[in-house]
Amino acid sequence: MPANGVVPATDIVPATDIVPATDAVRGTAVARSTRAAASVATGPTTPQTPDVGAGWHDESMPPFAPSAPMVGRDSDLARAHALFERASEGTPTALLIEGEAGIGKSRLLREFADDIATRADIHVGWCLDLGAARSPYGPLTGILRSIVQTLGDDRVRDAVGSGVDALAMLLPDLAPQADRASTSPERLRDAIASLIECAAERAPQVLVVEDLHWADESTLAILSFLLRALGRGRIMLLLTSRSDDVRRGDAVSRFIGEATRARLLEREALERLDIDAVREIAEQVTGHALSQGALERIYDRAEGVPFFVEEIACCSTAPIPDGLRDLLLARFDRLGDDARRVVQVASGAERPLTHPLLERLVGFADERLDEAVREATRSGILVVIDDGYRFRHALLREAVHDDLLPGERSRLHRTYAETLEAQCDGSDSADAAALAYHWQLAQDDRKALSAAVDAMLHAKARFAFASAARFGELALGVWSQVSDPEQSAGIARLDLLLVLGSILRNAGDGERALAVVTLALSELDPTTVDPRLHARLLRDKAYYTMNLGRPGAIPLLHESLAILDERVDDDRLRATVLNNLASRYMIAGELDRSYELGVEAGAFAARAGSDDESSIAANVRAASRAHRGDLAEGIREYEQARALARGSTADLRYRVNYSDLLTLLGRYREAVALAEDGLARSRRFGVERTSGSVMTQNMAVPLLELGEIERVEEMLARELSQNTLRVFRMYTTMTRVRLLSWRGRHEEAAELLRESLPAFRETGTVERQIWYDIVVMTVAVAESSGDLEGALAAIVQMLADEGPRLLHQRRLLLQSGWIIAQLRAQGVEVAQAVEAIRAAWRAQHPQLQGDAWEGILFALLDPTAQRLEAALSVADGDDVPVTFRSVLRLELARLRVREGDRATAGRLLAEAAAHAERIGHEQLRREVSGFMASAGLGAHESSDADALTARERQVLDLIAEGLSNRQIGERLFISVKTVSVHVSAVLRKLGVSTRTEAAVAAQRTAVERSAPRADDGVRLVG
Repeated sequence: MPANGVVPATDIVPATDIVPATDAVRGTAVARSTRAAASVATGPTTPQTPDVGAGWHDESMPPFAPSAPMVGRDSDLARAHALFERASEGTPTALLIEGEAGIGKSRLLREFADDIATRADIHVGWCLDLGAARSPYGPLTGILRSIVQTLGDDRVRDAVGSGVDALAMLLPDLAPQADRASTSPERLRDAIASLIECAAERAPQVLVVEDLHWADESTLAILSFLLRALGRGRIMLLLTSRSDDVRRGDAVSRFIGEATRARLLEREALERLDIDAVREIAEQVTGHALSQGALERIYDRAEGVPFFVEEIACCSTAPIPDGLRDLLLARFDRLGDDARRVVQVASGAERPLTHPLLERLVGFADERLDEAVREATRSGILVVIDDGYRFRHALLREAVHDDLLPGERSRLHRTYAETLEAQCDGSDSADAAALAYHWQLAQDDRKALSAAVDAMLHAKARFAFASAARFGELALGVWSQVSDPEQSAGIARLDLLLVLGSILRNAGDGERALAVVTLALSELDPTTVDPRLHARLLRDKAYYTMNLGRPGAIPLLHESLAILDERVDDDRLRATVLNNLASRYMIAGELDRSYELGVEAGAFAARAGSDDESSIAANVRAASRAHRGDLAEGIREYEQARALARGSTADLRYRVNYSDLLTLLGRYREAVALAEDGLARSRRFGVERTSGSVMTQNMAVPLLELGEIERVEEMLARELSQNTLRVFRMYTTMTRVRLLSWRGRHEEAAELLRESLPAFRETGTVERQIWYDIVVMTVAVAESSGDLEGALAAIVQMLADEGPRLLHQRRLLLQSGWIIAQLRAQGVEVAQAVEAIRAAWRAQHPQLQGDAWEGILFALLDPTAQRLEAALSVADGDDVPVTFRSVLRLELARLRVREGDRATAGRLLAEAAAHAERIGHEQLRREVSGFMASAGLGAHESSDADALTARERQVLDLIAEGLSNRQIGERLFISVKTVSVHVSAVLRKLGVSTRTEAAVAAQRTAVERSAPRADDGVRLVG
């Protein structure tokens, strides 16, 4: 990852700006969204005693008690069992069970749970129907609480270590005195993963998330992280989703699509039942055989949906209602007045209602309430769970709630809100999300605004930034409808916009963060606004702009600095803005200016007593000096940055940027060692899978240069980084393009480059390192496809550019030596390019000349036996890209062939071929193999498909059918990554470079095999 003065650390508002995190949601926290807004706290339910095989460890889900055997789901159930067996052997699995409402998803889960009840711990969380204002972390709180109950608090504290304070953001009982300021979102994610892995050591863990279509974004982010982070352990993630409620482009749809494409999640779609299965269900319900006519009427109306089959079968002795709504309300319409009132009140709750709360809401005397509830449960509308009640099916609740008149609905939710406020008055456990939901549906804008702001701050305090953003935008939506909004909300509008912008940025939505801060700046009056707030808004807009890789950050930071200089006495804030400004100049390549600002930032940081800001200032100065060529002073400044770093952000920035400098200088093993040490520190801090993953990505380039291609492939396949900012995704994209090119998959590399180029070009205007990345990718794709002249032209064009020169050009200059050697061997005139490359190298700072790279480059530009042999001895050591071990042997072999020393040439080529094969570099393999064949040296690698393994032969056959890698993986039940490895091996063994050529070779081989030969014992007929 290039040194850019910025690390993807979460921008968290200090603890003094937030509401303390509390465990507001008792029972299973959850989330839905088909209609209106948040959740209702119903008081704690009695948790089940956790034990291995004790069944569903869930605080809100009813016990499963199916009255009849499940029908028509044998194959679906077998799929779940197969994945559970794999998980039980130590390989985590994930399955999404999806289908339309009423299709039987929950019933399938009940059956599966019964089957494995004695073999696993099962922890369940439900997502609830909360509309737009979703409760943060939805089902995860209940799942985690269930795991903690299973393991015990002491075992949990041992398992998560320093992450216990983070986990306490969701489960306060673990650490009542937890300090939010000492933890972070990264620690929370890591702590959750560590907790699950610890539980899996005790018994197989089945984590069930019901009704994913109503999940909040914070839950989806954690689930996405867990799918990538949990690489080992007896863990099965089981999700259900109502497919007709997943809308194209929404957060749930994106989660499912991305997890499926990455082959992290398997999907099982439940289909409608056939007529025989419908008969079986209907006869179970009615208790008698059906006539063919009755069966056909039920089948036509229910269309194979089990829930509707049951409902219609219940009406078999009466006329079947015409519409779906009437069908669902048929049971309700037969209730007495008191039972109808109970059911209507219950429809306002999105989670099970405790009996005391229902009693307060309805207002009936004990016996009267008991009788009404008994009638509602006997009718099959409500079911009893522990000491509370819920609807037998969500469709019934939705039908009853929608049947309320607007006035009835508004009064009902006002009652809920008032009851909830009275129940939790003065308590930190108040469910802010529930209040926002009910006050919004009660159409009380003033109360809704206050509750939405509280819910925003509450979600933010728990690092649920996506959920917090929803509540913040809800507050903005009703702001203008309240006569005294600032008094009602308890926060000024500009302060709200400032906090909301930060929340959106942390949620990964840079576009909306920028829009919010732009709105704030457009509304403020510079003559009356608090200048500190004005400066912070300008700083934030600059920050969001640069996170999006767009121009304009530098003028904004200058404007912020001018306000601070004139009207604000805050050395710490001034140091922060100066560091941001210095970083902007540094990555733009204006190194003198960035160094000067770094010096100034360091002075203000020292006055403010901020070691971390002093460390960041030293970091910027170090990068500026190093890119100017003053390596000694740059390294000294980096050492100062390391010594001053106190917080994890400053320490991470030092490690990211210094390891990048080591990579640019070719000190690959040192770069990897530094990153690995950073990973070890992140492990101690409990952020190995999150902030630590930034270091993992920073290791990719040096590892690639060291030839550890499979390790890099594995890193990119899992890609744990949670940062979604565009500028950071670009670094990974560059490595992916190089990786694909390395493997000879130049068509895929070219397509990725084409898709990414517009964003790279925009960002490249303000970030010089991104501009260099475009050159790196262009050269890699051109080389891999055989367009050596195009690759060399890209490097020569780079040298002609008048923009700033950074250390990034050194690796490209070295690469040009290889390209020039190949072109010279093909008879292409390269003298002019040689002079341009040599002049560019000589123009570097003296500290950058005379090293190992220079010896290799000049040997390839002007090859002699003496130079090449000296260069080869250097290339076989450390700190040189491993590809040059084959490149130099190939070039020296060419020279020996011209001299007539074929024996030495043959030995060199054999060594070059073996090395190219070992590192899996397809272009090198082709070049060495091609010269061996043309020179008649050694056995040219056979293109006979007989050399293929059985699996490679299968892959080749599917290539010939025209299948993509993903389709091949699905056909053979292997991962796309494994397919790509097999495809590369097939192309290599067949001596071809494209899938089309491989398909032709496969057909030719098939014809040859089928043709009779004289020695087959078959008489040939002329």
